[in-house]
Amino acid sequence: MLTRLTLRDFAVVASTELEFGPGMTVISGETGAGKSLLVDALGFLSGMRADSGMVRHGTERAELNAEFDLRDRPEAADWLKEQELDDDGACQLRRTLRSDGGSRAWINGRPVTVAQLAELAGLLVEIHGQHEHQALLSKASQLELLDAFGRHAPALKAVRDTAEAWAALRRERDVLVRAGDVGDRIDLLDHQWRELDKETLEPASIAELAADHRRFANAAGLIDTCERALARLEGDDAPSLLQTVQHLRGEIARARNDEPRLDEVDGMLDAAAIQIDEATRLLQRIRDDLDLDPERFEALEDRIGRLHELGRKHRVPPESLHEVRDRIAAELDTLRHAGERLAGLDDEIEAAAGRWREAAAHLGAARREAAGRLSQATTALIADLGMGGGRFEIALEPIDDGRPDPQGAERAEFLVSANAGQPPRPLRKVASGGELSRISLAIEVAALGLDAVPTMVFDEVDSGIGGAVAEIVGQKLRALGAKRQVLCVTHQPQVAAQGHAHYRVSKAEADGMTQSAVRRLDAKERQEELARMLGGVEVSKEARAAAKRLLENVA
Repeated sequence: MLTRLTLRDFAVVASTELEFGPGMTVISGETGAGKSLLVDALGFLSGMRADSGMVRHGTERAELNAEFDLRDRPEAADWLKEQELDDDGACQLRRTLRSDGGSRAWINGRPVTVAQLAELAGLLVEIHGQHEHQALLSKASQLELLDAFGRHAPALKAVRDTAEAWAALRRERDVLVRAGDVGDRIDLLDHQWRELDKETLEPASIAELAADHRRFANAAGLIDTCERALARLEGDDAPSLLQTVQHLRGEIARARNDEPRLDEVDGMLDAAAIQIDEATRLLQRIRDDLDLDPERFEALEDRIGRLHELGRKHRVPPESLHEVRDRIAAELDTLRHAGERLAGLDDEIEAAAGRWREAAAHLGAARREAAGRLSQATTALIADLGMGGGRFEIALEPIDDGRPDPQGAERAEFLVSANAGQPPRPLRKVASGGELSRISLAIEVAALGLDAVPTMVFDEVDSGIGGAVAEIVGQKLRALGAKRQVLCVTHQPQVAAQGHAHYRVSKAEADGMTQSAVRRLDAKERQEELARMLGGVEVSKEARAAAKRLLENVA
């Protein structure tokens, strides 16, 4: 849900900040005041192409910021996490438009591409009105909305799973077919495997080999170090270290009766004597184990040389050669049984295609049933919205390119006839912006906002209507607001009266420049605004009374 929108130096808006809540928020104002600028701002924050003409005259850039609460759109939170743009639950979209035509975009303070901005905004905002940026004009979105309306998620998952299973089998078959005659490949791999299998390649073995090689390479120096240490410990030319400690213990023992704490010193020296004795024995074993055998050292060097040569041949460090060996063994096994596998794959592929056809037929039947219900409900709403004789249909166009499709065996196309006697045409080709807005509203109300986008923006949906029809439009928007957040730019008091919140856009001249200001209206100001919308410049007592009745009649 959109919670805050901030504009700076945008068109005729110097600076404004708006806060939004759930339900339906209406935006009104005099003609030319700039009430549709808020919709334009959301359009630019949704990836619309930058327009330097939207930068306020005399400034270098316009700044747009939108903040969203993602509790009603976990998919957007998941997207942020996947893109590594998450920030402790925050979701802030920012974009600047420069007077030289350039623009920059940020998500949660981090620079992003406009494409990334558009992808995230597509999960958050849907704009209905006289703009090209409308999700309902996309065939993909139309099919998604139909599936949401029909609650087809389990059937759609079955279609996707069977299509993916078929595709995986085809990929496996293609690999085997491309391999062709694998005899030469088998001979090469067999030679490589035998060459590797002669060696002990486990990492622990290679680590032990490296340690042995280092020990033999430095054997002379190690032996010298051990012998010098033993000479000091065993006392070849003087009393040994152990003898010295024992002598000290004897002297301390004679004085222990006079100082009890010497018992603790004696204990420490006793422990030191034990450690010295064990260290001496270990040094003797190490010295005895050290070998200056040149043949043994040469064998170690030969083995290390072979491992490094194998590593260079397979372009891996010696420690990874065991992985190469295992990979070669696995490929050998596959190739040796390739003929048998290839013969069986055709049957498996056909069986997988059969499972997809069954799942796709089930989904297609569900889509046809849902299309009928949605068409009927939308057609009834179109009539309510002042387009009597209009008709809404959903055409399901079969696709057959010989490959199981994860989306099913058909695509949806929304068709509309705005007037009786006219053939239905694709929704994206409907010429009138006002008609397009009302049709989009009818579809959304009929589908109860099941396309999951939490914020829906309707720009001038009441264009060309009035009276009772305008009141019905307002009621439908308010009903949709119970399911989704609805923002509506309107010039009809009957629509504005249905809002849960009301903003008014006004314009005034300051320092020789026209500026727009936006403010939220309280109850009294709202009644006065409705009276202005009803009566024009001169607000009469009758207009105020009518405005009061409009507000009192809101359910």
